[in-house]
Amino acid sequence: MTVPMTPAELYRHGLRLLLAKDIPGWVDLWDEDGVLEFPFAPPDWPGRLEGRQAVAAYMRHYPDHVDLHGFPDVKIHQTAAPETIVVEMRGVGRLVETDSPFDMTYIAVVTVKDGQFTSYRDYWNPLAIRQPGADFAGANR
Repeated sequence: MTVPMTPAELYRHGLRLLLAKDIPGWVDLWDEDGVLEFPFAPPDWPGRLEGRQAVAAYMRHYPDHVDLHGFPDVKIHQTAAPETIVVEMRGVGRLVETDSPFDMTYIAVVTVKDGQFTSYRDYWNPLAIRQPGADFAGANR
């Protein structure tokens, strides 16, 4: 029997998959009924995605819009619940359509069960990429 990855290991593995632009591999880290939430989503963006298939549909074209180059500052904090972590991180790269820099800080609250993401609340600032000419939002609705 294989021991599932810890939440921190799974999260770091997921970051490596995103850098490799392996969106199907990243989606495979999700529980079939996993929930991805964006508490600060603007009205025209999804605030909650329920199930692996919804997450897959949302992320399918991500590399066409954001070319990630790295996650230079990742801090993972364990909570009192062993299956839940809080992540502070920064993602850098470029917005593909405008070729402008992408530099975003995130806080995520992530819960893992049996080696898969079951809950992921992504507290990022969508206004940071709503710059003239940037249409990342339209691609993922």
